[in-house]
Amino acid sequence: MHIFDKEIFKKELQKQGITLTPKQEQQFKDYVAMLQEWNQKMNLTAITEENAIYEKHFYDSILPFVGMEEPIHLCDVGAGAGFPSIPLKIVFPKWKVTIVEPLHKRIRFLKALGEALSIDVTLKHMRGEDFAKQHREQFDLVTARAVANLPILSELCIPLVKVNGIFLAMKGASGDDEAQHATNAIQCLGCRLSKRMETELSDGSKRVNLIYEKVKKTPQQYPRAFSQIKKHPL
Repeated sequence: MHIFDKEIFKKELQKQGITLTPKQEQQFKDYVAMLQEWNQKMNLTAITEENAIYEKHFYDSILPFVGMEEPIHLCDVGAGAGFPSIPLKIVFPKWKVTIVEPLHKRIRFLKALGEALSIDVTLKHMRGEDFAKQHREQFDLVTARAVANLPILSELCIPLVKVNGIFLAMKGASGDDEAQHATNAIQCLGCRLSKRMETELSDGSKRVNLIYEKVKKTPQQYPRAFSQIKKHPL
């Protein structure tokens, strides 16, 4: 196991063609401090050690999106403490970012974070399925990390994606299993698998990122009410 710290974070991003400015380095530093401070008052993350934040939150958030064209309108469904959307907004400042988060305490944190880092993101205090009904097919790129298993998640996210846009599902070791169970949902909602990316973190844990391309409009009846989605996943 090798140690991953902020210097390695910088070097690894450089290998991917992303060179951080002093301002961006400071934004990540401030993000760590705020996450640690607020986490003492409310449960935002189980990962609180600085090096782990740089790897498991920041690097892990950015890596799957490297090489995507700018500017993009990104929607992050259930962003929690801001992952992956805030690290992406820091490294790709031209991206337009909308965060959908149902928990008010997290919205409070994200609002304070946006102000502290001087970044402009749109925060929506709503449930994913309610937001999707109002903003159908408005986003180039929709993502979610650690929100729900893929058959459920796809119904919350894919209705938001424009035709020819992308749904990027960020998953752990169970990603391939989930993808198999979600085959019908993905197809039914208008997407197809375009790319699968696998990475391994310094502790040996596996990340599976699934990139789905939206090939046709999502049928009007989706998303359903969350109770239905949960009870009868597609």
